[in-house]
Amino acid sequence: MASGDHGGFSLPAHIDPNNLPLGTAITTSGRLSIARQPGADVTTPPFTTKELVALDETLSKASDEALVRFSIYIGDLGDDAVAGAEKVLPGVPEPEHAALLAVSPNSKDVVVVSGAKVADRVNDRVAQLGVTAAIAGFRSGDLVDGLVSGIRVMANAAKRS
Repeated sequence: MASGDHGGFSLPAHIDPNNLPLGTAITTSGRLSIARQPGADVTTPPFTTKELVALDETLSKASDEALVRFSIYIGDLGDDAVAGAEKVLPGVPEPEHAALLAVSPNSKDVVVVSGAKVADRVNDRVAQLGVTAAIAGFRSGDLVDGLVSGIRVMANAAKRS
């Protein structure tokens, strides 16, 4: 497991809570949480099609090359980011063979946890390499680049282990 503070996420400017649309709230960190009705179209997807393709291709290639099922989670991990990521891990595909790169934007934590069947190859050293690569991208202001870099570095290190 490895974790780090990326220091690169920015919070939205001040928003008047009296003028929020129905189903919208401001979290304690200043982030907007917006509920959608079932079946409603997403009007502001978090990633462009190009970014989604880049993430998908990176995850597929890394998983195939390293024989590790790589996954990404972006969301609140709670007060203990490692424990939060460990709670997410069982929900990813093939969790025993998985490595999860988890990012908690509110706390600015970046964590890697791995399943029991790949823990010897996605060890603390490999996880720290992935976190370091991801943080470099985040600091330059590019979330997707950070995620892609982190996964690629871990895949290269894991296949050599």
